[in-house]
Amino acid sequence: MCRIILVLLTLFALTSCNGSSDTEPAIIDETAPIVTAVLPADGATNVTLSTVISVTYDENIFSSTTSNITVNGTKITPKISGKVLTLDYILESNTKYKINIAGSSLRDEVGNFVSAYSFSFTTVLGNSAFDASAFSITPLLCTPNPSSQAVNVYDFLKENFGSKVISGTMANVNNNLDEAKWVYNQTGKWPALTCIDYIHLMNSPANWINYSDITDLKDWWNNNGLVAAMWHWNVPKSQGDSEYTFSSLETTFKTSNAVIEGSWENTVVKADLEKIAEYLGLFQKEGIPVIWRPLHEGAGNLYAYSGGSAWFWWGADGASAYKNLWIYMFDYFQSKGLDNLIWVWTTETGDSDFYPGDNYVDVVGCDVYPSINIHDSQLTYFNNAIKVCNKKIVALSECGGIPNPDQMYAKGDMWSWFMPWYGTYTESDEVNGATYWKEVMANSIVVTRDQMPNLK
Repeated sequence: MCRIILVLLTLFALTSCNGSSDTEPAIIDETAPIVTAVLPADGATNVTLSTVISVTYDENIFSSTTSNITVNGTKITPKISGKVLTLDYILESNTKYKINIAGSSLRDEVGNFVSAYSFSFTTVLGNSAFDASAFSITPLLCTPNPSSQAVNVYDFLKENFGSKVISGTMANVNNNLDEAKWVYNQTGKWPALTCIDYIHLMNSPANWINYSDITDLKDWWNNNGLVAAMWHWNVPKSQGDSEYTFSSLETTFKTSNAVIEGSWENTVVKADLEKIAEYLGLFQKEGIPVIWRPLHEGAGNLYAYSGGSAWFWWGADGASAYKNLWIYMFDYFQSKGLDNLIWVWTTETGDSDFYPGDNYVDVVGCDVYPSINIHDSQLTYFNNAIKVCNKKIVALSECGGIPNPDQMYAKGDMWSWFMPWYGTYTESDEVNGATYWKEVMANSIVVTRDQMPNLK
């Protein structure tokens, strides 16, 4: 029953002339409904995920036509029964929630609006579904006698694998930090890892691209950031051609010939490896380890469906030629004394025959570009990587949408790091965007650069 206080003031007046009496009209108490209890309590921590959010008032309440009730900014349609408002909302672990009830959202029986009200709480960390028993991580780097800094980085990756996820961004083609700066400008936090691409090796040095200038990356490392590099390896479209490509469909370059002395392909390979070894050596001289991811996605979609094929030339001649090239590069870099590399091999579905071997790989990466539900857990891909090798750390070496960190935690795909591709993949709201980046970088299991230790 609505609290309506009727104060009936009956005035009995004796008149000297006619004995008449007056009765004043009823007065309605205009006090709005008042909150008497909330669940969870305001400021509560370790709230279980089964908790139902509710607000209890001191009288019956009704929804208004201008109802505006939000959970962390998301508008929710309330459920009302008598004095109690409940919100149908699925809670996630290790998350802070704020409930806002606008002043015009609810009313009492006679139309008095509730006052604006808000409260907050934090959910329990919970138990991650990550299965550490599924792994037997190799204790040492595959590089013989690695630098102390490379060991420090690898130990850091091992220590955090399964409990923390390292944030990362990809350079916008050139040797730059554009995407990392964009994330910082949106969130106030730097990603912990940045990755460059030696895609323009044949053009460097030039006034628009010069891989010998590592000034920004030195500063990045000196601020405790992790440095990564990959290589869209361009080769001539044909012998002696001045046009280059990395597409398997646009070149006559034979991967199977790449390691054969005297072939034109081997001449190209040796020249390119010598040049890139010099660039990687610049980091070595500065004591900077490089998370090195060459020959990525070797199998392409060869095993994804009937008629699939490798889309890069380095996978076009099959698994054996691919592995020979990987090992050729590995041995060449050892001959150059490069001791600062952490080797990342990228898996595709069902491509275990492309795996170069435990002695040549430190991390298994996976590149995932979901077209729908882009922030869902990517547990299927994570488990596929384990099937290839369970002795290596697993990373989301490229991605479109970043999986929701709470879903990673809850479902078990605790990638060592994530790295969305540059441009729209990083900045567009349709894939990630500023609002989502803020959520991701504020998550307690995500490592940002300010949280990185000194690994020097």
